[in-house]
Amino acid sequence: MVAIMTETHTSPSTPTKRPVRQLLAASVGNAVEWYDWYAYTFLATYIAAEVFPKSADNSLVPLLSTFAVFAVGFFMRPVGGLLMGTIADRRGRRAALTVTILLMGGSSLLVGLTPTYAAVGVLAPVVLVLARLLQGLSVGGEFAASTTFLVESAGPGRRGLFSSFQYVSTTAGQLLASGIATLLVDTLSDGSMNGWGWRIPFVLGAVLSLVGFWIRQGAQETRSKEQQQAPRPGLFEALRHHPRESLLICGITAGGTIAYYTWTSYLPTYAELNAGVDKSDALLAGTISLAFFGLLQPLGGLLSDRLGRRPLLLFFGLGFALLSVPLLHALRDSFAVLLFVQCAGMVLLTGFTSISAAVNAEVFPPRVRAAGIGFPYSLTVALFGGTAPYVGTLFKELGHSGLFPWYVAALCLLSSLVYLRLPETAHSELRR
Repeated sequence: MVAIMTETHTSPSTPTKRPVRQLLAASVGNAVEWYDWYAYTFLATYIAAEVFPKSADNSLVPLLSTFAVFAVGFFMRPVGGLLMGTIADRRGRRAALTVTILLMGGSSLLVGLTPTYAAVGVLAPVVLVLARLLQGLSVGGEFAASTTFLVESAGPGRRGLFSSFQYVSTTAGQLLASGIATLLVDTLSDGSMNGWGWRIPFVLGAVLSLVGFWIRQGAQETRSKEQQQAPRPGLFEALRHHPRESLLICGITAGGTIAYYTWTSYLPTYAELNAGVDKSDALLAGTISLAFFGLLQPLGGLLSDRLGRRPLLLFFGLGFALLSVPLLHALRDSFAVLLFVQCAGMVLLTGFTSISAAVNAEVFPPRVRAAGIGFPYSLTVALFGGTAPYVGTLFKELGHSGLFPWYVAALCLLSSLVYLRLPETAHSELRR
């Protein structure tokens, strides 16, 4: 633990001397974190069949239960953002990043070892809930620490570019999870997939977490010497002294998180339930669109460094407000149509994801930056992003599946109103 909390001093006015290594430390670890997190989403239907009791009346009940557990994990993210963000502000960004990846590795292994409902009854969903709570704690802390770490590692005029690697690595983790899920579905029989195949990605994620831990040990601390010597902030100091900034993070994030989780996680399942798309085709389309999305992120970051943050945010928010409904209503039993809908959404979404880390970091002062970002961001994600699969499936269950696209559009419109009033910070110096 002593080694974990050891800090390396950096200059308060200059970026780190090894930017490529900093990007690698943040990106590889972040990719592993999100691989573990998203493997659950892509394999939700298999987990539902094995861990939850089947209903004689409605086949959607186990799936709804699985997505409810998905949402429960999100509600631990604000706690993780607050606790791990405070560690990052008190002990250093690297310390928090090291703790989060070890926590994710352990919780991923627990998901992979979750017993079936047939074997242990109600204990099976209890173990799954515990694992998802630990994963939520880890992911909430990961975003808080890695956001500040990436942006503080950037050179002048490069915060947008460095910020984009938050979602380059997140997408890499999703892509790996989606790719492995697709490979398993295509190569294993239904019996093998339901019996043991769905466990493989989670055990693999635990092993990959150890790789991420090793890489992060070589990272350089980005907290300035002055900040390291300053009095340590209290647990709720950011909320007490910066309430306006905290609410601003919520407004910035609400539309982005519902669009993000709908298009990158839930859309394959949404297409299966509402358009009759084959499960294998849905996973393949998701994998291709995720690769496309990852390639777009650095372009968005570079554009924001030249044009500013607000134009990209408005491109995202207004684009989704206008196009969410026609895009989701266009879905039918066609691989080509699904792929088009996903890729069109990814282009719009890049206006938010490529710069969200920079926008968030530019809101708070450095002393409480990680915790200040972590709690309101993760709370908003829990309220709107984590519940997206459940809300979408519930609308289907209630016979009103057409309302879900309007729900997405409304939240994006609300965030667009916030973007209109945001000051432009792309060309100002980051407070250190």
